[in-house]
Amino acid sequence: MTGSTPPWKRRSPRGAGQGPSDGPHHARDDERGSSGPGASLEPVADRADLPAPTDSTRTPAPVARRRVSAIRDRAREGARKGGSRARAGLAYLTDRIIENAPRIPVRDLATLRRQFPGLGPEEIADKLVAGAASATATVGAGIGAAAMLPVPPAMPTELAAEITGVAVIELKLIAELHEVYGARPPGNLKERSTAYLNSWSGERGIDVKKPSTVSDALNGPMKQQLRQQIMKRMIRDLPNLMPFLVGAAVGAVMNRRDTRKLAERIRKDLRKVRVPWDELPALPALEIPADPLELEK
Repeated sequence: MTGSTPPWKRRSPRGAGQGPSDGPHHARDDERGSSGPGASLEPVADRADLPAPTDSTRTPAPVARRRVSAIRDRAREGARKGGSRARAGLAYLTDRIIENAPRIPVRDLATLRRQFPGLGPEEIADKLVAGAASATATVGAGIGAAAMLPVPPAMPTELAAEITGVAVIELKLIAELHEVYGARPPGNLKERSTAYLNSWSGERGIDVKKPSTVSDALNGPMKQQLRQQIMKRMIRDLPNLMPFLVGAAVGAVMNRRDTRKLAERIRKDLRKVRVPWDELPALPALEIPADPLELEK
């Protein structure tokens, strides 16, 4: 066409022909992309021009592990505090029973023979065991009935009251059984009370011929034995706190059974060392405690 510019003489767009054409197949750099910094296929971790990844981006924080550790620590702390409270409770009960022992009014042999005229040692012992079993059953029924209330009292307090009350009744029984079988331990009121505590904690009779069974001091091992006996009683008395009338019935039955079982063990030991009444030396009357406990009859 006349006056038209041939295609090979047409000017390229501004800047399109700039740059060397040293690429493959003589392609210019602008056809291959920018040679400056830009996107790269290098791993992110090896890139120096990007922020270094932190620990939280490299490895997810072990939140669940920290939570488990915190729960475990709290559980350990709770167990430690609970153990401390339990030990403190046992120590308190032990001290209360030790304090009550010298205050228990005990009938001597002469008084028992006057109250049960015409009966021999075994018959009087049977009467004593029956009375003590009935008394501890009443205590167990009362504690079981307390659990029937819409808002039960503090159960540890109820257990402590029951154990203390039962211990007083059984200590009185042990002391009077020793009188009946002519095996009164030597010493004053405090020393005899210690011997009866030893008998109660070990569930055995006292042999006055063996000094090991007549202790005049509340040493560490004896207190430990008392605590073990109290703990055993607490575990046995837990069913007494069952709701409704079940707790009262269970408390009465279990306390009666346990008192009879304890009495039978004591009597079995005392029969081996018993002294007939006609061979007993004249014994002084037992001292009356300065502040005697009031026991339910």
